[in-house]
Amino acid sequence: MKNFIEEVTWRGMLHDVMPGTEEHLMEQMRVAYVGIDPTADSLHIGHLVGVMLLKHFQLSGHKPLALVGGATGMIGDPSGKSNERNLLDEATLRHNQEAIKGQLARFLDFTSDAANAAELVNNYDWMKNFSFLDFIRDIGKHITVNYMMSKDSVKKRLSSEAAEGMSFTEFTYQLVQGYDFLHLYKNKNCTLQMGGSDQWGNITTGTELVRRIAQGKAYALTCPLITKADGTKFGKSEGGNIWLDSARTSPYKFYQYWLNTSDLDAEKYIKIFTFLSKEEIEILTEKHREAPHLRLLQKRLAEETTVMVHSAEDLENAIKASNILFGNSTSDDLKQLDEATFLDVFEGVPQAEITRNEIETGIDIVAVLNEKTGFMKSNGEARRALTANSISVNKEKVTEEFVLSAKDLINNQFVLLQSGKKNYFVLSIV
Repeated sequence: MKNFIEEVTWRGMLHDVMPGTEEHLMEQMRVAYVGIDPTADSLHIGHLVGVMLLKHFQLSGHKPLALVGGATGMIGDPSGKSNERNLLDEATLRHNQEAIKGQLARFLDFTSDAANAAELVNNYDWMKNFSFLDFIRDIGKHITVNYMMSKDSVKKRLSSEAAEGMSFTEFTYQLVQGYDFLHLYKNKNCTLQMGGSDQWGNITTGTELVRRIAQGKAYALTCPLITKADGTKFGKSEGGNIWLDSARTSPYKFYQYWLNTSDLDAEKYIKIFTFLSKEEIEILTEKHREAPHLRLLQKRLAEETTVMVHSAEDLENAIKASNILFGNSTSDDLKQLDEATFLDVFEGVPQAEITRNEIETGIDIVAVLNEKTGFMKSNGEARRALTANSISVNKEKVTEEFVLSAKDLINNQFVLLQSGKKNYFVLSIV
């Protein structure tokens, strides 16, 4: 049995823990759960901390449960939010659950016959047949309104600063989540719930229900809410969430997100989002501090997370794609990019459209650079740049005699023009 509390403490993943939890976990194999909100058919990197907690729990010899909140997803958790969320129908929730399980299987062992194999559970399965009258009679009477009002998540929503009040539906959320813990305690012998620090109030409501109704002892553990050193929200980019689904966030963009973290954040994130050992991280951090310009921490962090969430092949392609903008890549490297990655790499680069007929007929390079794209301000400027050998088409230098034709298309759709080292222009075929 590995000391789980010790492991998550040095990794900076422990915010609050109920007294006695460490001793409880060291006695024998225990069962713990983390709740996951199924409002989308993909997890994003904001979910990763909870998933990593479950993985470390399993690696320490314990049994993890991933709870998809089908029922609670229909209500909406008030923690850290100022507005009520949109409610989902059952078909959407089931679809989201299956997609999320597929992603979790990259981290957790669901399929082995080991005693601590992970399980996926959905609170909709035990809540759907619970009548309102049964719930308020059997569960509601055990928790006072005073107790519920004392929780920070409720206080914030009821404060004078809150734009809106709080619906009865949301007010009952902590009771529903508390009942999940009681149900898993009774049916799965689950004695620990883990979550973000904003979940402490909801989790302890669960431990209270276990104590009052089942006369049992349950435990709570929370991890810090991850922030960025510059105060901006972790897990967000200009395009929104960084998703684990490659159709929503390409492996290239995923890789770039981690690669672009600050030095301070990289030191923190490499402990939380990788399974590298303490010794390895200490050596890496020391080397990074000696030569921060090499960005050793960021590179290793980006490599580890990309392989963990996607694959080694996706990492290789992401590195190749990165080198196209910042390194000495070739036209072959460029032609290997799929359409989505190509568009991600050259996002924000000026673009122009030409018709397929034009390119099949062939267009001389001077016309391409000026008249067709405006990449150069005049034919004279285009000719001077060509004479100076500073124009490339798809990463290959060209002269004034060059004629652009269909054979030059990347993915049968794009042409990449380049002037000097850093000025790019994308031609798109319509």
